[in-house]
Amino acid sequence: MSWEENVRKVVPYTPGEQPKIQNIIKLNTNENPYPPAPAVAEALKNMDVDKFRKYPDPTCSILVDAIAKFYNVSSKNVFVGVGSDDVLADAFLTFFNSDKPVFFPDITYSFYDVWANLYRIPFKQMPLAEDFTINKEDYFAENGGVVIANPNAPTGVELPLKDIEEIVQNNRDVVVIVDEAYIDFGGESALPLIDKYDNLLVVQTFSKSRSMAGMRIGYAFGNEKLIKYLSDVKYSINSYTMNTTTLELGTLAISDRYYFDKTRNMVIDTRERVKKELKNLGFEFADSKTNFIFAKHPKKSGKEIFANLRSRGIIVRRFDLPRIDEYLRISIGTDEEMDTLIRALKEII
Repeated sequence: MSWEENVRKVVPYTPGEQPKIQNIIKLNTNENPYPPAPAVAEALKNMDVDKFRKYPDPTCSILVDAIAKFYNVSSKNVFVGVGSDDVLADAFLTFFNSDKPVFFPDITYSFYDVWANLYRIPFKQMPLAEDFTINKEDYFAENGGVVIANPNAPTGVELPLKDIEEIVQNNRDVVVIVDEAYIDFGGESALPLIDKYDNLLVVQTFSKSRSMAGMRIGYAFGNEKLIKYLSDVKYSINSYTMNTTTLELGTLAISDRYYFDKTRNMVIDTRERVKKELKNLGFEFADSKTNFIFAKHPKKSGKEIFANLRSRGIIVRRFDLPRIDEYLRISIGTDEEMDTLIRALKEII
């Protein structure tokens, strides 16, 4: 008998490429093209490094309280983790423990099936329609939980809030997770529903609209009891999940509402302009409510366009998967970066 027989073997999630080369236009991992709030840079310059001798606050209270204040909820309704991936992983481990399958779409954030396999959670992937929309009735059947990214990734399509509520209403005996990583770019959040439904967990992140993907800050909202169960699991894995620097800088970032609104609106404006440019070039795509556009061209393969862009120093994301292998996910960069992209696409097409 070999020790390998007792190893938990999984196929890991494949993150977007983080190229080491310089002078490229990086439009492949949906990072914000603008820097974090100005107070973040200022605080980093003046940070008291003597604080690093001590463990950080395990309750993350300064950040939790700041998030609660920004969204006008109780701190008891807020959970934080090391990026929304950490929050979601804890949620899978906490809430999905029956022998019934967890439901999520067949085309969505590809970490969901990885966590399900890692934690030995049965799951069923519900096919999206041809236009990449979710059929809400698919989620009314008996299940062990529901996970919906809204707006969805990599498609960018939003499910209306009334449909989200119907899914929650039809699943009162399980936890429904709504993953809102991209909600700030035009979607309608399910956050107001947490007071009405004790089985709803709404997950968000600092990685996209708050320009802090490198700091790894995720958070969730839910009923007080739901948050307590989630926290109990978190503290059973690691009691000091967020470092002192992250807590302080994250608190400053979420406190600057003006800068948050300014930069996310800049991304939205650029996205809407680029949609028009892509349509003029013949690209096809669903309406995006995110900081990316998921597009294909009827006359050029996704693989060919991807390679041609890369040869010009422009990196986008392509998924070599059934149903979506002809699509490219194009993150929204600065206006200058997107102008360069459009010029390149005109030459390629």
